Amino acid sequence: MSKMFEETRIKGLVMKNRFVRSATWEGLAGKSGEVTPRLVDYMTDLARGGVALVISGYAFIRKDGLSGPFQLGVDRDELLPGLRQLTEAVHENGGRIVLQMAHGGFFAMAKLIGEAPIAPSVIPGMSKSPRRGMTIQDIGDLVRAFAEGAKRAKEAGCDGVQIHAAHGYLLSQFLCPAYNHRSDAYGGSVKNRARFLIEALRAIREAVGPDYPALVKMNSRDFIEGGLELDDALAVGAMLEKEGIDAIELSGGFLNGGKLNPSRMGIDTEEKEAYFENEARAFKDVVSVPLILVGGTRSLPVAERVVADGSADYISFSRPLIREPGLINRWQSGDAAKSACISCNRCFGPGITGQGVYCVDAKRPPSAE
Repeated sequence: MSKMFEETRIKGLVMKNRFVRSATWEGLAGKSGEVTPRLVDYMTDLARGGVALVISGYAFIRKDGLSGPFQLGVDRDELLPGLRQLTEAVHENGGRIVLQMAHGGFFAMAKLIGEAPIAPSVIPGMSKSPRRGMTIQDIGDLVRAFAEGAKRAKEAGCDGVQIHAAHGYLLSQFLCPAYNHRSDAYGGSVKNRARFLIEALRAIREAVGPDYPALVKMNSRDFIEGGLELDDALAVGAMLEKEGIDAIELSGGFLNGGKLNPSRMGIDTEEKEAYFENEARAFKDVVSVPLILVGGTRSLPVAERVVADGSADYISFSRPLIREPGLINRWQSGDAAKSACISCNRCFGPGITGQGVYCVDAKRPPSAE
């Protein structure tokens, strides 16, 4: 049997194989962040499709963290019944679910939150619309919001939480020298830039206890001018391990892209797959916690090689599972044909209009409520 289909554990979280659904905005939550029947159906398809772990799409920990329409929320107790229903549906269909918690910071949408977005620093010329620089009290308030979100996730039956510190969202902005120009204890050195993230992890631990799985998604590099580079990312990874993180999902790149960003389009050969693998190898040299690698994998042989080589312990997918939720079951059945995803990125367009994210070449949009 392929090593990819063996049972493993992340702390107490039993993984039936080494495949993970990476957090992906589904565009199917209600306007106030509530779980909808269409979102439950979407997650159920993923659980039935064979992935060991479903990581939810971005769930905002506070309303001012919304960075796009129809995002999931975990900011208030009124959302708990829907979150429980979502969790139960995934469990009933053989999956496990971790809730990703996030805040948009600089990239929050002013028209959705009704105020100027907060940011680590106000940097002249960086944005066309106003941003409000965060105070020490703002940081403390958001540390508590992460902890309260984790407590709700646990109460809703989620199998763990993932802190989103990648792709240019708020915690990623603090790690990024181009966006963090602070001169206090939260800016300057990498230790200071990671302080907010570390404090959030500590608060989460206090809220949910030492045995509840807490994961992080972070960048290996930001791939923008003046952004987080690999050496500092490695230092952050080591800090997180020391503080008791249970697994690291490794990614890269920023929301606003740029010419330095590795291509997420046109992945048509195995050589173009797993495009953060070199960075993953560097991480494996400095951390011993399980490493989940996302980014460009489309073929079972590539996934098997990455794990066999010790570059990562798990492989996570986003767009291939939009195209084919049952991809992992198909591979396990013996059909090892590569993912049919052509990396065109057109799947996200319908999400903006409320239809939900779906592969426009493969199927109809998720059924209406």
